Amino acid sequence: MSQQLAYVILTPYSLYKSRNGGILSRLISRTGLDLAAMRMFAPSAELVKEYAENIVSAQDNHDRKIQELLRDYVLENLSPDPKTGRRRRVLMTIFRGDDAVRKVRSVVGNLSPDRRGGETIRDTYSDLIIDENDGHVRYFEPAVLASPNVQEAETKLKLWARYSDSDGGLLENIIAYSPNEAPERTLVLIKPDNFNFATGRPGNVIDFFSRAGLYIVGVKVLHMSVAQALEFYGPVRDVLRAKLKDGVGERAKTVLEKEFNFKIPPEEQKALGEILGPLQGDTQFDVIIRFMSGHTPSECVSEEDRQKPGTQKCIALVYEGVGAVRKIRDILGPTDPSKAPPGSIRREFGSNITVNAAHASDSVENAQREFAIVKPGENNFKQVVEEAYGKL
Repeated sequence: MSQQLAYVILTPYSLYKSRNGGILSRLISRTGLDLAAMRMFAPSAELVKEYAENIVSAQDNHDRKIQELLRDYVLENLSPDPKTGRRRRVLMTIFRGDDAVRKVRSVVGNLSPDRRGGETIRDTYSDLIIDENDGHVRYFEPAVLASPNVQEAETKLKLWARYSDSDGGLLENIIAYSPNEAPERTLVLIKPDNFNFATGRPGNVIDFFSRAGLYIVGVKVLHMSVAQALEFYGPVRDVLRAKLKDGVGERAKTVLEKEFNFKIPPEEQKALGEILGPLQGDTQFDVIIRFMSGHTPSECVSEEDRQKPGTQKCIALVYEGVGAVRKIRDILGPTDPSKAPPGSIRREFGSNITVNAAHASDSVENAQREFAIVKPGENNFKQVVEEAYGKL
């Protein structure tokens, strides 16, 4: 089969219950597909209406009653709240690869009141409860929405892409707060070490962050360019150059004393640190840039090369809520995984100071600086759709 696009929409209820991490883990690890794009949407009534009109189809292997149930669910639960007019959040994901639609559908599963024990996403997360006496549906929650076939995947992806600028991106005024609450926004990067192969780790890390009780209001699959990495981690360079002086000076002293069989006084050891520390800092800085983008600055022969999307994948997420910066940092843990407390992300998933699973802003001000570099509201969702199907 040729490369296909398949989509999965996480419903407002799945997001509200913070099931997004578990769902994403299954989709990545069980399909083996490329996670090509993610985008938060706050669908308008117009988008919901058009999407719902395309749900009932003779090509869907759900029976007609289930399709009608899905259509009615979409109209009721994805539309703006009729009482307040506030739009609801949904998370749209695109997977790319051979036979993608069938693979995604097999992991998502079908809807049935006779569920099996957790084999598919819908077995685990959806509910279809039917009254035994009158046969009426008492409760219905599909957890996710996915296309039944290749043709409908294309139709619906094109539809969501057309609305992706107006109804998607970094969502504003989507969460209701009490007058005395002052919400913050913070950036999280799920780092490239989570994407070395098709694993549930990206979703598992997101699942850890769900303990913060915050709201995801922006998400983007990011291939950080060298230029972005240099700007993002720029403040780290001077810290590394200064921090490594003492350690490098001591190590140089030990090596030279052994090699030349004479003692090096403290003043000369300090001088060695002053000379070699910045060089070691620059080397470590290049390691970080390569880890995040796939290249070092010296490998880029032109500014155009620096600006190109990198070869490494991240997920950029924007979390919103009261005390968001502190809550996320507490769950993440300190930079060095060996010093992180049990139950923190870096203790569970990190390997060393560089390869440490995730990044989180350390202040509201730094979050704003990082938003400007990473651009979490940027619409690469539409770009992926247009690369597959042509201009809309």
